[in-house]
Amino acid sequence: MRNGELGFWWRSLGGPPDSRPPLEGPCEADVAIVGAGYTGLWSAYYLKRARPSLRIVVLEREVAGYGASARNGGWVAGSLEGPARIYERSGGPAGLLALRRAMFDTVEEVGRVLAAEGIEADYLKSGQLEVALNDAQVARLRARLALAHESGFSERDLRAVEAEQLKARLRVSGARLATFTPHVARVHPARLLAGLRSAVERLGVSVYERTRVLELRPREALTPAGAVRARWVIRATEGYTAGLGGLKRALVPVNSSIVITEPLAPGVWEEIGWRASELLGDAAHVFVYLQRTADGRIAIGGRGVPYRFASRTDRSGETAPATVAALAAKLAQMFPAAAAAALDHAWSGVLGVPRDWCASVGADASTGLAWAGGYAGLGVAAANLAGRTLRDLVLQEPSELTRLPWVGRQSRRWEPEPLRWVAIRGVYSLYRQADRAERRSGQPSRLGALLDRLSGRR
Repeated sequence: MRNGELGFWWRSLGGPPDSRPPLEGPCEADVAIVGAGYTGLWSAYYLKRARPSLRIVVLEREVAGYGASARNGGWVAGSLEGPARIYERSGGPAGLLALRRAMFDTVEEVGRVLAAEGIEADYLKSGQLEVALNDAQVARLRARLALAHESGFSERDLRAVEAEQLKARLRVSGARLATFTPHVARVHPARLLAGLRSAVERLGVSVYERTRVLELRPREALTPAGAVRARWVIRATEGYTAGLGGLKRALVPVNSSIVITEPLAPGVWEEIGWRASELLGDAAHVFVYLQRTADGRIAIGGRGVPYRFASRTDRSGETAPATVAALAAKLAQMFPAAAAAALDHAWSGVLGVPRDWCASVGADASTGLAWAGGYAGLGVAAANLAGRTLRDLVLQEPSELTRLPWVGRQSRRWEPEPLRWVAIRGVYSLYRQADRAERRSGQPSRLGALLDRLSGRR
């Protein structure tokens, strides 16, 4: 098994594409975008399509797709993390529902652009199953389902799948209930990233890699090669935001790890089912997320070491042996038929989490500074919606997107160290304790519910 590097997705393509040259000196542009992940590239794509005359430069510290954009689990999920009440506070019930519908539409929009640009990224809108593996998780799923329907979801958006119905499509050992939403698609993350970078370059966007941005100032991004001055500067740095001057406590880089099997034998797939390739997750507090890949593997991800002191990030991308073992054990628990499958690759990456767990997008015309991020693990689709919203904000063209309740939100800063490290590591340790208690008792954990409120996660 290979461990680390940039992960299996890039490796399956023979490695990342050749690096683009770095910025060689000061320059001027209409729009400077910091970060060549999904948010930065979608923003460049939609801005350039709307106004071909714009001079747009993208500045990337490493290579495009170095971060979560090409290391994630491949979920194009039509949802956002964070408590609904926070988005509702900004836009009321109607605004919250509009944001949710916009996210549903975004899953389709990603598919439309991939088709229009000829990007083959294994996109398949197959939906998502969330399974309950004990009685406590059953109670939690039923409560979430009832709340979703009260807030405007229909049965077409989210519905229950009873255990016997689930067996007909997917055989998860011990599954007692599931919920299904059609608003999720599968994708090969690195294929999407590489295709998107090529698309923006065809449009005339300049992408500079190996170019570190030190600080953002009004209408200016400072690099070791000199200043990039622009009417608008967009921050699209997600889990690496803490590396910019003055933004140490804006978003914390939370770690997520993935292992992927070798292709499974046809007989194993016959035992498992999973013919529709739905995205799959469990309903634990410390949950896992799974994908059946287009080439017949299973990728399973979850939390390993959740956070490193002082918002440090690991360049190697290696996954700790204990985390690899835990993910392999979870895979064997859910799919005993796959227990003997060899693991091909393990890797890790970071995602950006704001203090209230709610994503945001915004632009300040007085300074020319714009931003998007804080997706807390659900950024593959959200970055597309952010890119379209930033297009309208930067062009100063009010639209339905600019009125959504995540626009202009500002989360309070994270606590300073060592409080931040103690709190995040402690919360995840207690969440694991809550999961163990639920497996023993079959009752929803009061500790888990308390942690949700204290952490701001729900």
